[in-house]
Amino acid sequence: MIETFRRAGCAVLAACAVASADLSAQSYPYRPIRLVVGFQAGGGVDLSARTVGQPLSASLGQSVVVDNKPGAAGNIAAALVSQATPDGYTLLMANSTIASPTLFKSLPFDVRKDLDPVSLIAIGPSVLVVHPGVPARNVKDLIALARAKPKQIIYGSGGIGNVTHLEMEIMNAMVGVQMTHVPFKGSAPSLVALVSGEVQAVFSSIPSALGQIRAGKIRALGVSIMKRSSVLPDVPTIHESGVPGFDAASWYAMFAPAGTPKSVVTLLSREVVRIMNTPDVRQRFATDGFEPAGTSPAETSKFLRIELAKWAKAVEMANIKPE
Repeated sequence: MIETFRRAGCAVLAACAVASADLSAQSYPYRPIRLVVGFQAGGGVDLSARTVGQPLSASLGQSVVVDNKPGAAGNIAAALVSQATPDGYTLLMANSTIASPTLFKSLPFDVRKDLDPVSLIAIGPSVLVVHPGVPARNVKDLIALARAKPKQIIYGSGGIGNVTHLEMEIMNAMVGVQMTHVPFKGSAPSLVALVSGEVQAVFSSIPSALGQIRAGKIRALGVSIMKRSSVLPDVPTIHESGVPGFDAASWYAMFAPAGTPKSVVTLLSREVVRIMNTPDVRQRFATDGFEPAGTSPAETSKFLRIELAKWAKAVEMANIKPE
């Protein structure tokens, strides 16, 4: 009898918890939402958060407050959000570094278990550029040159483990060539080194390289995703230039703490997708060389799984030791 009442009591408590969660989801949001960004104000992740946050605030009827918590390549912010109450009032805007956990010896969170994907916001393709003195008019020429001169082609990057480093390592592995890597403290210095001739090739974000490309100071060979960039329509993709299947880029995505009510995550995702499909927002991202996205939680989860596998393999190929 006592056991029967105990079980009945547990069932009532569980039902109440579900009802409470449903009620909370139905009334969500009733207070401001905190959107945590793991980087300084003014950077790409911050600008993405603010570009999406403003119309999201308008559509939800509550303030979306961007909270910058820079440090540790965005991991401080990700850890903070992963440990927050899963009620939809603390969210994370992250970049693609969150899909490279093998770069680090230990992390206080697991992106696969401690964060729920809300939506992919935008994809930032890179462009492979070379110094004008390099006798390569296209990607095939550069590969042939690297094959004829193993380790003699010097390429720069924004740093060890940076997406611009890993993209080159992926390409080199796919075509079986070896180049010599010179890391810099950021993508901007690597472009300066390319213009001066200190290095011969670089993967760069399109916005960073666009001015130098148009000025003829560097030559664009290929775009890193599967479709051409709207701001560089005459530059072929690397995929169509002799490296079939090449597809790598930085990206921005929104996450919630694991366990956030599904209805809340669905609501947030639906609103973000709607926002990402408005002409004004799409134009703002496209102007900066980004491909606007906007995906469901399920689509974002699938994308994350693919990215985790891709970057783990790239880190291994580059023989990068976790720090």
